[in-house]
Amino acid sequence: MNNQLIKSILIDWDKIDPASYLRNIEAISSVAEIEFNHPVTFFVGENGSGKSTLLEAIAIAYGFNPEGGTRNYNFSTYDSHSELHNAIRLVRGVRQASWGYFLRAESFYNVATKEDEYSRGQGGIPQHFHEKSHGESFLALAQNSFRANGFYLLDEPEAALSPQRQLTLLMEIHRCAEEGAQFIIVSHSPILLGMPDAQILTFDDGPIHPCTYEETDSYQVTSMFVNHREQMLHRLLD
Repeated sequence: MNNQLIKSILIDWDKIDPASYLRNIEAISSVAEIEFNHPVTFFVGENGSGKSTLLEAIAIAYGFNPEGGTRNYNFSTYDSHSELHNAIRLVRGVRQASWGYFLRAESFYNVATKEDEYSRGQGGIPQHFHEKSHGESFLALAQNSFRANGFYLLDEPEAALSPQRQLTLLMEIHRCAEEGAQFIIVSHSPILLGMPDAQILTFDDGPIHPCTYEETDSYQVTSMFVNHREQMLHRLLD
């Protein structure tokens, strides 16, 4: 039984301009439905394969600000999102999310700036993210914002984190997932992708489809480099 907060998404391509670049993204252009059967789902694939484009569209369709934050955030520094969110319908489960957050590595600076402003305006306690390192801010956000029964969209959360901090983030995600939260995560991290019982959807080699951890490029390339570093470097650099 699928007990997720968001069970699936439906894409109505009739609502997308016939000349839109979205129709040229091989991974999504022929996809009408994507099901989410696990508390944690990863989007994996090469750069430019459409992972962040789809995650962003899901976030906007859910009600998040395109640049990130909670559903209470409403600002724009650069309007770059696609029209894909107009064609997406979320199929919700019987449970209601009690909280949520959309984290984007590329626009986190802007969100961190607004966080102080929104916290003060709503009588909250500012987190002062700018007083921390980039990695410390990311981890602090996860530890303070991830809650049970929440819905979270994360775009490359490993970008600012050391391997040790990625392990800490993995534990935070796993803890919340055990408590009823749902995560959809774009990632290249072989550490995060090792999450137990996660659903992994690859955007490589045709339309979006499931794959195993060992089939991801993140695992294969990292494993090959760690186990055969000298041979790889010789081939790459000689």
